[in-house]
Amino acid sequence: MEANSPHHFLLLLLLISLSTTTPTLSRHISPRTTTTTTTLDVSASLSAAHGAISFDPTQSRHPMEQSLYGADATAGKLSLRLHSRDFLPFPLRPTSYKSLTLARLARDRARVAAITARLALAVDGVKKSDLKPASDKRMAASTLTTEAIEGPIVSGTSQGSGEYFSRVGIGSPARPVYMVLDTGSDVTWVQCEPCADCYQQSDPVFNPSASGSYSSLSCDSTQCHSLDVFACRNSSSTCLYQVSYGDGSYTVGDFATETLTLGNSVPVSNVAFGCGHDNEGLFVGAAGLLALGGGSLSFPSQISARSFSYCLVDRDSTSESTLELSADAGDGGSASAVTAPLLKNRKLETFYYVGLSGISVGGEMLSIPSSTFDMNEEGSGGVIVDSGTAVTRLRNEAYAALRDAFAAGTRSLPRADGVSLFDTCYDLSSRTSVEVPTVALHFAGGGELRLPAKNYLIPVDGAGTYCLAFAPTSSPLSIVGNVQQQGTRVNFDIDNSLVGFTPNKC
Repeated sequence: MEANSPHHFLLLLLLISLSTTTPTLSRHISPRTTTTTTTLDVSASLSAAHGAISFDPTQSRHPMEQSLYGADATAGKLSLRLHSRDFLPFPLRPTSYKSLTLARLARDRARVAAITARLALAVDGVKKSDLKPASDKRMAASTLTTEAIEGPIVSGTSQGSGEYFSRVGIGSPARPVYMVLDTGSDVTWVQCEPCADCYQQSDPVFNPSASGSYSSLSCDSTQCHSLDVFACRNSSSTCLYQVSYGDGSYTVGDFATETLTLGNSVPVSNVAFGCGHDNEGLFVGAAGLLALGGGSLSFPSQISARSFSYCLVDRDSTSESTLELSADAGDGGSASAVTAPLLKNRKLETFYYVGLSGISVGGEMLSIPSSTFDMNEEGSGGVIVDSGTAVTRLRNEAYAALRDAFAAGTRSLPRADGVSLFDTCYDLSSRTSVEVPTVALHFAGGGELRLPAKNYLIPVDGAGTYCLAFAPTSSPLSIVGNVQQQGTRVNFDIDNSLVGFTPNKC
């Protein structure tokens, strides 16, 4: 056969056609390397929801009482047990899971409003001198009322929204009390005798006169001047403090030092704290608050902790996890941790900012400009990790992109009406499990934290209604809430300016 014969020409064309189409076929059938879906165990989460409502703390010994304060400590480390708010030994409980959900979301609204209000004050340049008493910055010895100290919101949380508690020893000898643990506050305080006005708490109110380690702070002390709002008693020149919250709650009293005992560790002496004699608000039986913020008066700062971490158990679970404070740097946590830059806002040291660069749904990055999550030079914007906020808040445009992508990936699931903060809900009453798009947070530096399905599609009643647990905000600030953090050890490595997220390490 000659080289230029028509048969040879046709054979050549066929070979060329096969060689050009084969790579296309290969690309089409190759599997994707990114996990696009994850499984939500509907039966398990509904069972936990029903258990949360049926739990009766008055009928059995509470798990927080199994030891005096909680977890064991090792050398150079303080450790104590954490429990969900809804398992405190306090008899006032919702009668249905929907009412429990609505109560949680109402607290969440108040907290987010308080955080954004405090940040706005800081960014707008309100100085500490503007927050002190308006008269001659002094308070009469007999006066412990909110009228005596004038100032706007000065703390990052509504006390009604405290979601995780522990048992902490106050004084010498140590008196165990329930305290809210809060990364959004810098001032630790407890209710104290004598009470001008104290709300009901689970434990007896702390009596400073019965403690051998209680000592008042003077108005000239560094700790007193580190407060946002303070005043002095005329008769003794001792320091008075006030902390106000976004829902109208407040605590006012003496600023002092005391010994705190965490877990079975060596007691920590000379911790500056508020001894509150006038306290108003919805405090769900807790004696006060252990402040874990980034300011100079917070507990980690006072003990010079170089790192601390916590793991938040499911809020519908009676199980416990731990808070750990260490004298050593943490390197972001374990080797398996997803790390992100830990950032500071020079206008407000309390909050822990994280370098978030984007969000993916179903393995696909959302079209959100990275600047959406940036903090500007004035201290506005950015993303904080907060233990007391429940539902992650995203700026409106970021939330819309997330919601639309998630809805597109769940078209096969029956929709339900929105509930409170949530506008993307589903009727899963006939399902035992469902496949949903994977949601992942992406951090500056390349870290990717894939969230379990139960951390973003949550039950809102006992009948099988589930909602996407994110919410929009018109504020420039975004917040990573505790629903998204559940089951993940979050490590704040202060020395190395890193936040580490280690799944399944409670």
